[in-house]
Amino acid sequence: MITSTSNAQVKQLIQLQKKGKLRDRQGVFVAEGLKMFREAPMEQIVKVYVSQSLYKRLEDVGRTGGSQEGGTDWEGLNRVSHEVVEDSVFRVVCDTQTPQGILCILRQSQYDLEKLLQTPAPLFLVLENLQDPGNLGTILRTAEGAGVTGVLLSRDSVDIYNPKVVRSTMGSIFRVPFLYAEDLRETLGILKSCGIQSFAAHLEGTKNYDQEEYRKGAAFLIGNESNGLSEALAAQADTYIRIPMEGQLESLNAAVAAAILVYEAYRQRR
Repeated sequence: MITSTSNAQVKQLIQLQKKGKLRDRQGVFVAEGLKMFREAPMEQIVKVYVSQSLYKRLEDVGRTGGSQEGGTDWEGLNRVSHEVVEDSVFRVVCDTQTPQGILCILRQSQYDLEKLLQTPAPLFLVLENLQDPGNLGTILRTAEGAGVTGVLLSRDSVDIYNPKVVRSTMGSIFRVPFLYAEDLRETLGILKSCGIQSFAAHLEGTKNYDQEEYRKGAAFLIGNESNGLSEALAAQADTYIRIPMEGQLESLNAAVAAAILVYEAYRQRR
């Protein structure tokens, strides 16, 4: 059992929580909580760390054949490499204020745009310079619900393996394909060459978003929370659309706008 914050594994966990470059260099990320542990693909789990108190509860349930959920957690824990950590030390390595007592180190996912483009009538979200971790996590979660094929991000967007992003995906990070593009304009050109029409919510849009058709290959462009899409990327969109608003608003929260658009596509495709 790990009982000291000076333990090398503890120091490593703290650094992985804080430093994106270290995560990328090692090809791993950290996910906290029982839900994330339950939904994590077994083949991606490198190691699991569990607090002493949670370990004891799971062990008791597992040995007595208690609740199915707790018993399943105990079985899952014993199928992977794991380490028990004293409660006070466990709290130090967590990014959350009230940790659930378990966190996983997982291998980062790898996706291929070419394979995603082979999906019939693919639906993409293209995110430019998105900065808020909560927005990105919510967008991934919404993307899963609406059947989005993949999420494409500019390199200057927030790190998808930021602990706050991972947590707010509620497990969707394990199931929604995503890619960072060195040049989104070039990527948009690839989509166009494959017959995918791109739509940008824009003040110059003449039609409301629900007046266009998204049954064929489509991509929605979502920009930075404060500044929206850059002029260069917006100019590449095939169609400008509007999300109608009352009052003095000019735009909606990025995650809200993304949800409105992808669920309209979902509605049309049903």
